[in-house]
Amino acid sequence: MIEYHSPIGQAAYDDLKRLCRDEQVTDIKGTPAKKTVKGKGYWYDRFRIGTDWSETYLGEDGPELAMRIERHLEIKAEKDQRRAERIRLIRLLRAEGYTRIDAQTGSLLSAMEKVGVFRLGGTIIGSVAFSHYEAELGVRYRLDHLARTDDLDIASFEALSLAIGDHVAEPVQEVLARFKFSPVPGLDSHRVWRWKQAGRETLVEFLMPAQRDEGVRDLPALGVSARALRHLDFLLADPIHAVSLYRTGILVQVPRPEAYAVHKLIVADRRRDGPNSAKARKDREQAGFLIEALAQDRPDELAESYLDARDKGPKWRQRLDATLARMPETRSLLDRV
Repeated sequence: MIEYHSPIGQAAYDDLKRLCRDEQVTDIKGTPAKKTVKGKGYWYDRFRIGTDWSETYLGEDGPELAMRIERHLEIKAEKDQRRAERIRLIRLLRAEGYTRIDAQTGSLLSAMEKVGVFRLGGTIIGSVAFSHYEAELGVRYRLDHLARTDDLDIASFEALSLAIGDHVAEPVQEVLARFKFSPVPGLDSHRVWRWKQAGRETLVEFLMPAQRDEGVRDLPALGVSARALRHLDFLLADPIHAVSLYRTGILVQVPRPEAYAVHKLIVADRRRDGPNSAKARKDREQAGFLIEALAQDRPDELAESYLDARDKGPKWRQRLDATLARMPETRSLLDRV
């Protein structure tokens, strides 16, 4: 049985996300300009440095970002009031019992946000992403271990990284070094896509959808390499903004919850150590919890995502069916949406 946070808590989180999104436009130095690349619009802050012009990527065009850009001077003037309100809202969410990001993960996400990882298309995946759906859906997590992890996985599209024409303010490798992360040798001796923290088992990994093989390729905007994996294009389509509940809130990007849930059904059958492994069981538990919540509150979005995955071909259907054979209650919910 799904339990929900109070309407007060849900409204507080929505307000906090709105205020964090306002911060996207407070550093505009020049004149915002929109570019169109392959039919998609992208906003940039265009300003002069000496005799040269510089452009900072602001985000993909959409009604909310366009509105904020139009009001950016007004939003900038409200910075102090906005910070005070964010502190109040975080305090309220703590009192309401929302799960907070632990200090280590929070400080790392904050550093990633400051250098522009999420602004430039980085999307958190894995259990750190799952931890954000409690606030996004307004549900109470009854199984805390489902959101607990020491690892941080960040993924992005190679095409988007190439199209943006901007890059992080500081090399991600230097950010990770400050947290005592060292490169882990991998598939490609010339490209590093994962880092391990000294004295701990914590890993940070960068990933991208595989268009051809599952090798290692570059993400120029983020200044890192990433391992290409199949099925990630489904997970990363149309990601959403979310707020990590740490200090005054960190604006990040995560997959849509319905895409995350369906993707976990696929991943559970792809685990190299088999569908009976601890990780595969966790995949199924996360998927089952989200599908139960979404079947009540967002059945249309859930049905669309599930049918979209099944329409991608026989291998996709095979993996979905293999996992759902172990989850009869979840299968019944999906059959009814």
